[in-house]
Amino acid sequence: MKLRLSSRWILAVLLALCSSCAPRTKTPVPVFFAGSLVVPFEQLEKVYEALHPNVDLLMEGHGSIQVIRHVTEIHELIDVVVTADHALIPMLMYASTIPDTGQPYADWYIQFATNRLALAYRSDSLYAGEINAENWHEILLRPGVKLGMADPRFDASGYRALMVVQMAEKLYDQPTLFEELITGNFRTGITTRREGERLVVHVPEILETKDKVNLLLRAYSIQLVALLESGDLDYAFEYESVIQQHGLEPVFLPDELNLGSEAMAAEYDEVEVRMDFQRFASVQPTFVGEPIGYGVTIPANAPHPKEAADFVAFLLGPEGQKVLRDNYQPMIVPPRASNYQHVPQVLQTLCQPAFGAISLRSQEVAR
Repeated sequence: MKLRLSSRWILAVLLALCSSCAPRTKTPVPVFFAGSLVVPFEQLEKVYEALHPNVDLLMEGHGSIQVIRHVTEIHELIDVVVTADHALIPMLMYASTIPDTGQPYADWYIQFATNRLALAYRSDSLYAGEINAENWHEILLRPGVKLGMADPRFDASGYRALMVVQMAEKLYDQPTLFEELITGNFRTGITTRREGERLVVHVPEILETKDKVNLLLRAYSIQLVALLESGDLDYAFEYESVIQQHGLEPVFLPDELNLGSEAMAAEYDEVEVRMDFQRFASVQPTFVGEPIGYGVTIPANAPHPKEAADFVAFLLGPEGQKVLRDNYQPMIVPPRASNYQHVPQVLQTLCQPAFGAISLRSQEVAR
């Protein structure tokens, strides 16, 4: 009898130990982010999951417009949204409501990073030995030069590239540059006209390039990197951080064009890109030139708001910022918040209201 009782006790202890040793289910936390952040966010995922073994970050990179569309149009349940254009969040998430609730998809965001637009190329691209910040627009117009650009209907880099070329007309006194480099390559017309104080670029619903043109359009700017590396493109509009992450050659554009200078905000404001179609259910997107700012928010219907806030706190904290800085991503210091009063309390100490003073840490991308 004593042996039988002892065996039962041992068996109960073993079962309890096995139960405690059983693998715990990880909490899945979907994070959808702008494609230009693929490299640093892959590293963030590894570092964060090592520190939080009970969390499984489900990372997906897309063009910034597409990131938000997954929330507001496809109605996927996503915990964290990160875009390369902070203005997309109020435009498309504040203004859209969750079905059957009337609640907006978001009512706050934090602007945490910046960037500059540049031209990426290889050392053996056509005229690589000649191109510079003064003559790039002339080089791109030479016969045989192949240029890549993200689709402005899906990717912030795409509509920003249109702004750069439009502003370059004035800077270089080349009034036909936009026509020669952009609109002349499309069957369906991207058009420009002055409306009040701004030059407005109108983008139609269907964009179709002509046969045998030197301009190649891809949905997302990150897709252009592979085409550059394979030799299918000579040049592409990319963010400086992406160029450096992939070891490509950069043409650093002047501050008057690169959308990365706070001092040039008034000049950027002179150009606008407008989608001439209802891209979203309730909003017709219009993008005004301004210094580049990345935004992050947690949708109101996020399935795991606590875990989402913990990840955003890591992103904005010293460990997350180190990963970003190590990958040439320039930061906004301190981060600034829209509707600060609605920001989760755990994040309020990591940012300041948007109307506060801002310091752009531009030295993060070496020139």
